[in-house]
Amino acid sequence: MPALLATGLLAASPPPLTAMGASGRWMLWTWCVCLAAREDAAVSVTMGESSLEVVRGDVVVLPCSFLTATGPSRLNVIWTLAPSSSPESPVQVIVYDHGQVIEDPSLAGRVGFTGLPARADIMLNDTRVSDAGVYRCMVNNPPEPADPGIGELLLSVLEPPSLPVCQWDGDIELGGSVQLSCSVAEGVPTPDVRWERVNPGDEPVPVDVEGEASGSVQMVNVSSQTAGLYRCSASNVLGTENCYVNLAVYRTPDGPSGVLPSVLLTLTMILVLLALVVLVLWLHRTGPDGRWSDRKGEDEECYNEIRYTAYVMKRSFV
Repeated sequence: MPALLATGLLAASPPPLTAMGASGRWMLWTWCVCLAAREDAAVSVTMGESSLEVVRGDVVVLPCSFLTATGPSRLNVIWTLAPSSSPESPVQVIVYDHGQVIEDPSLAGRVGFTGLPARADIMLNDTRVSDAGVYRCMVNNPPEPADPGIGELLLSVLEPPSLPVCQWDGDIELGGSVQLSCSVAEGVPTPDVRWERVNPGDEPVPVDVEGEASGSVQMVNVSSQTAGLYRCSASNVLGTENCYVNLAVYRTPDGPSGVLPSVLLTLTMILVLLALVVLVLWLHRTGPDGRWSDRKGEDEECYNEIRYTAYVMKRSFV
């Protein structure tokens, strides 16, 4: 009897009407109703698990068992996937129809049935993050007129964190502001990102964490105590990866003016010195009355005066 029930066939015959009373007729009516209901029932599908987790690159078996009222001579099984990245766009994974298996070209060699025709389980190997999502197992067995049985299973593909990338940006002079950033490209679940000082000093480090998800830390009013080696850790349930930033803080040159004012002061002194030299030369070339002196002009003037005097004296003796 159990074997017959598994295939949906009942071999028992109803008792003779002459041997039945009122209770017997009630049992006969119940037996007929159950038999009719079984003939019209849909294919029953049961998923062994409601959700599964697998590490990227490993093999996973997605269980799907079914119960049908007739033999599986025309069995039809369809597996679909609604990816986590785009659940509104389901794709066909693999199909079994009248003894033929059709795989999605993108999954060729990575997916296959494991128990047909008794079970509709599939095996997925070399799992990837893109394989995560909701899988649906649909089983139909003509000539059963009912709708196909459907079961759902959520698959999560875990991935360790990738190597984070550490960067810094800002002013590393005393009193400046520096931002440390840390980005992680891969990891499922999303890695937890944290900054810490490898060799912290006695004094607290002035940091302002903007948020663990962004992996960004703002450091204000940096000083010599702020300098040191900083580590960014990206971790999830599968492991931890680190990157480092060696932060050096510099002091500006002493003095109120700095480099540029010092250059301007030097140029000013040179200009003043040149002005003094020009002034001395000008005073040296000018006479007592402050006019520019010309030696040649003075000699000619004296010569003319002498000739004029001699000419006057000569006329006076004649």
